[in-house]
Formats: sequence, structure tokens, C-alpha cells
Amino acid sequence: MNVSLNKARVIIRKTFEKGADMGLKPLSVVVLDAGGHVQAFERQDGAAPGRFAIAHGKAYGAVMLGMAGTAQMARAEAQAYFMDAVNGAFGGQTIPVPGGVLLRSSKGAVIGAVGVTGDTSDNDLIAAMAGIEAAKLVGEG
Repeated sequence: MNVSLNKARVIIRKTFEKGADMGLKPLSVVVLDAGGHVQAFERQDGAAPGRFAIAHGKAYGAVMLGMAGTAQMARAEAQAYFMDAVNGAFGGQTIPVPGGVLLRSSKGAVIGAVGVTGDTSDNDLIAAMAGIEAAKLVGEG
């Protein structure tokens, strides 16, 4: 099972709305399917062009490790060598910080991940969770 395109669009739209409500800097949001492939991506006007790679790295680490960005960051702080090795194994594509959210179905199955970047990592996470909840999915941030 994967996150649908319609759900991905809801996540992005509602994440942007939450960012606007919070007065955040321009956001970029990527939604990946359970295999780590891009299902949808949008970058708000004014967001730096390099934000795709950051959003993707946050989401990719979450889905490939089955571990949310906050948990990855804690692991990186406790065992930097492990996260360095993981990042090497994944071709440098992981960014272990908040804003990488594991997506689960209502039954707990991993169906993808969301990556949000543009403001602080903690604010990125708050906006992501609002988008995920609006799509009636379960986010593990």
C-alpha cells in the first residue's frame, strides 16, 4: 500500500496552509511512496531552489529506515558513526532531522514519508503533521 496522489496533494496544500498560519518562511514539501519514490513535490514562491534535496533527504531517511526524523537525529547524536554509515549506504541522500515524517495507514502500515523544509526543523515538523492529519493519515515525526 502507498500514499495516493490525492492524499499527497492534501498533505502539501494543508502543510502550506499551516505554514502560512504560523508565519513560516516559504516551505517545500515532498511526499514519497513506501519505496522512496516521489509521489508529489511543491515549492512555495520564494523558497530556495535547493530545498527539494533537503525535503527529499528528510523524507527518504524516514521511509528507508522506517524511523522518523526526530528519532534519526537522536540516533545521530548518540551514534554518529551509524548514521554516517547509513547515509553512505543510501548515497548521501538522508538528512536526519525533524521534518522527515514517516507515513502510516490507519492500520499502522508504512505507506510513505513526508519531508518539509524552509523554516526551523521543528516548525517544518509541525506544519507537516498538520498536513498529514488533514489527509487522515498517521504521521510519525
